[in-house]
Amino acid sequence: MLSECIEFRPEADLGVFSVVAAAPAVFLLRGEDTNSEPYVSKTANLRRRLQRLLSPQEERSKHLNLRDRVRWIEYTLTGSDFESGFLLYQALRAAFPKTYANRLRLRFAPLVKLHLENEYPRASITTHLGRVSGKNVYYGPFASRVAAEKFMNDALDFYKMRRCVEDLHPDPKFPGCVYSEMKMCLAPCFRGCSDDEYHAEVVRVEDFLDSRGESLKRQLAAERDDASAKMEFETAAGIHARLEKLAPVLQQLLEFVQRLDRLRALIVQKSQKRESVALFRIDGGAIAGPLEFPISGGEHTKSQSMEARIEAALATFPAATPGSAMERMEHLAILKRWCYRGSRAGEIFFADSKGELPMRRLVRGIARVYKGEARGSENQSLVDGR
Repeated sequence: MLSECIEFRPEADLGVFSVVAAAPAVFLLRGEDTNSEPYVSKTANLRRRLQRLLSPQEERSKHLNLRDRVRWIEYTLTGSDFESGFLLYQALRAAFPKTYANRLRLRFAPLVKLHLENEYPRASITTHLGRVSGKNVYYGPFASRVAAEKFMNDALDFYKMRRCVEDLHPDPKFPGCVYSEMKMCLAPCFRGCSDDEYHAEVVRVEDFLDSRGESLKRQLAAERDDASAKMEFETAAGIHARLEKLAPVLQQLLEFVQRLDRLRALIVQKSQKRESVALFRIDGGAIAGPLEFPISGGEHTKSQSMEARIEAALATFPAATPGSAMERMEHLAILKRWCYRGSRAGEIFFADSKGELPMRRLVRGIARVYKGEARGSENQSLVDGR
């Protein structure tokens, strides 16, 4: 798990302190007794942190001191806070398989779930992820449950899919609910529509979510233009009002909100290695990496463009294979924490509907991360394509 391991002896502590780098790292301190719990943490300066934990204890000091309990120091240097956080998760998961979740305090990402396995599909908000390859579809991560609920309710105002949570057993004698009375639901509960009509509406909702609202936007724009061409100006004005109402709903869909079973992305972070950046692959919310990508290629790659070098590197970058839905939820929680962080460092690039990454934007993003520039900087000239 951690790449470096050195022995610690109190009488030779200065030699140990001089060996470790004064750089960000994730580390583990282990004692002679294999049954004792290790100490696992991350730090922005490994040498200083070890000196604080393993130096001779000062008189009357209340600081934690492990000098007489540690025999082995394991660590991996990291290049970014995202890498440190992901590696710390992996180290804690390996060291404390039963209690790592409580130690990390991960908050699972809120998702919009489309219950397509239900005979009469509906949408709900959840933080529990089922099989990504199953029939149900998940969209996220959202910044909070409140944000997810607001988007789902605002989006469903444009459709007539049911919002009740019960499993339906359609009965013409059933009185319906307020949504059916307001003509905001097709009311399959009392056979207010045929099954085919209801499932056609569900398909429209799924298309809306899959296209991030573009399907409805195009439909309304076409209907408005058609009404204008027929000089039905009142109808056109009504449709235009719906388009204006749709705009703030789509603004709630930040780029991080994706359909999970089709989610593919690449995160670019600083690397602890010189002349390199670290790449993390995202598949269905699961994280793999880091993969060190050198900015300057070797002699055999000098004739290749930067795009070709990136594609070659990604071809050798296997996708993450979480062992359970819980592990995928944990990865998604780590991703959500980074995505919505105010001081987020690094960049993320999402693949399109064909699964292809935006290579030109990716090259410029690698340049910005390598130079430490903020996104949107006009200086994007690091890479000349060779």
